[in-house]
Amino acid sequence: MAKELSSRSENYAQWYNDLVLKADLAENSAVRGCMVIKPYGYAIWEKIQGELDRMFKETGHSNAYFPLFIPKSFLSKEAAHVEGFAKECAVVTHYRLKNSADGKSVIVDPEAKLEEELIVRPTSETIIWSTYKNWIQSYRDLPILVNQWANVVRWEMRTRLFLRTAEFLWQEGHTAHATKEEALEETEKMLGVYAEFAENFMAMPVIKGIKSANERFAGALETYCIEALMQDGKALQAGTSHFLGQNFAKAFDVKFQTKEGGEDYVWASSWGVSTRLMGALIMSHSDDNGLVLPPKLAPFQVVIVPIYKGEEQLTQISIRVKELISKLKTLSISVKYDDSDTRKPGWKFAEYELKGVPVRLAIGARDLENGTIEVARRDTLTKETVSIEGVETYIQTLLNDIQTTIYKKAFDYRASVTREVNSYEEFKIEIEKGGFLLCHWDGTTETEEKIKTDTKATIRCIPLDGDKTPGKCMVTGKPSAQRVIFARSY
Repeated sequence: MAKELSSRSENYAQWYNDLVLKADLAENSAVRGCMVIKPYGYAIWEKIQGELDRMFKETGHSNAYFPLFIPKSFLSKEAAHVEGFAKECAVVTHYRLKNSADGKSVIVDPEAKLEEELIVRPTSETIIWSTYKNWIQSYRDLPILVNQWANVVRWEMRTRLFLRTAEFLWQEGHTAHATKEEALEETEKMLGVYAEFAENFMAMPVIKGIKSANERFAGALETYCIEALMQDGKALQAGTSHFLGQNFAKAFDVKFQTKEGGEDYVWASSWGVSTRLMGALIMSHSDDNGLVLPPKLAPFQVVIVPIYKGEEQLTQISIRVKELISKLKTLSISVKYDDSDTRKPGWKFAEYELKGVPVRLAIGARDLENGTIEVARRDTLTKETVSIEGVETYIQTLLNDIQTTIYKKAFDYRASVTREVNSYEEFKIEIEKGGFLLCHWDGTTETEEKIKTDTKATIRCIPLDGDKTPGKCMVTGKPSAQRVIFARSY
């Protein structure tokens, strides 16, 4: 099955699409621009969701749920917000269907037109802040630390599974604070949570930074982000955290009585990641043989395949395997035992390799006699025969090593294609090679737009860490506060 994949070097986009389909992660649906996330793909998303949800709760957040539909007038209350999302909104205009005159189909009932159109949620700032107005009267009601797991709709003309679809799954945090300092602290804290998750669980190195004004979230005063680099040299925005200031509080008149007895507008943040992380996970680590999954996010970390002739051998092997499974589960290692008789072991090996299972164990009658088991690791495609006694602790160490190794491989790749560029002519050459380019920029939208028009590269972020040495813009020669990161992106 792995041989059916396109080569990354020959056609990266086709390789990605092949892998998503053949590894049973997702497929296109009957609804244009929307996807069906299949059970194996959803199992990975559940792992992502579960770890993030735990991290959110550890930082004091609670989950809630808000309506899918937003009155059109709500979006009109924050000018920058509506301008940013207007072209992506799906609009509900009627609430009823009826049979056609010939009785062969259904049509929209013209008598069932809504008094006010409803927008299918592209993001929830407006509906949430209209609700917070009812929740907040005093400083005693603050802070509000709420997260929502939901779906959103942003109408897309060109779609790609997980990376850009008309409907996608995500989480969106929306917090309310008494002071600017608290809201900024929250914004930066959640960026740190995203970075920790990306690096420690996804094994994906990221750069924390601030978006340029041109790339900022619609309605935010600052947008913080984590940027990752895929194996084809393109960047992917993996998560964002926004400092909203008092913009939405003013739009929805959300005021509170301060400790001093005065009145002020509430300060806000919002932050989110989506099923786009699935695309990032695939493109960060996978190879021409299929998925390579970090053990911490794999639906199951170990698969055991018996090799046998006849029911008697299978029974003997299964008795030994059940003992091993019990030991692995004691170490919190998730395991699947595939003793199905509908496929041969060789087919199973290829299938689990394609699906990126971190460790594969194979055991046959001879292994039982010798007290051994074959251990294969997905990331390096290497295997060895080891003693079955104590193999559970060996596997535990191996899983930790796989997690570390694939992170280091991604980190080393990023380092190898990250470079400083000082002239615009050099930039035009280097951007064709891909990777992160560290360049001086004069801070103007005009220069940023020129670079984007000329080269299709955008400012991914203004790094929070790293060299802060000032210089001169590579395009205009005007002063530049520090180098920023340019790349072509998804």
